[in-house]
Amino acid sequence: MSIRFAVLLSCTALAAALSTGCASDTPNRQADAAVPVSRTPLLTKARATVLGQTIVYPTGTPAEVSSATVTMQPGQETGWHRHDAPLYVQVLEGTVTVEYDGGVVKAYPKGSVFMEATGTYHNGRNLGNEPVLLLTVSIGAEGIENTVARP
Repeated sequence: MSIRFAVLLSCTALAAALSTGCASDTPNRQADAAVPVSRTPLLTKARATVLGQTIVYPTGTPAEVSSATVTMQPGQETGWHRHDAPLYVQVLEGTVTVEYDGGVVKAYPKGSVFMEATGTYHNGRNLGNEPVLLLTVSIGAEGIENTVARP
């Protein structure tokens, strides 16, 4: 069998397979385009942190946006720290309990979204029996640390 005949035979077999529905697993792009994109608001136009502080963006240097996931096992804590730039937090799993300077304590269960306090020391703890998973997004600026540990 010549190479040309083998290629022709392979192409014919492929065309036959495609025409009989073997390619029916491929998505129908035209039908998918008619389905609207789903959007679920999580935090809408927040203007203040969890402690009622007005959200103020750092200025004077280029903006920097950073994101991370934070996992805390049962019994773990973050240690006392502060954020000097706005920080968005979404609790993906578990419940995180945060104590702020001044004795304010707040618990944020799975599904909570909030703007963390700025310039105020606080300590996050996992008091539950399952891991806590947080998504954090820092809206900072060049030269400003996302997290500053209490000295």
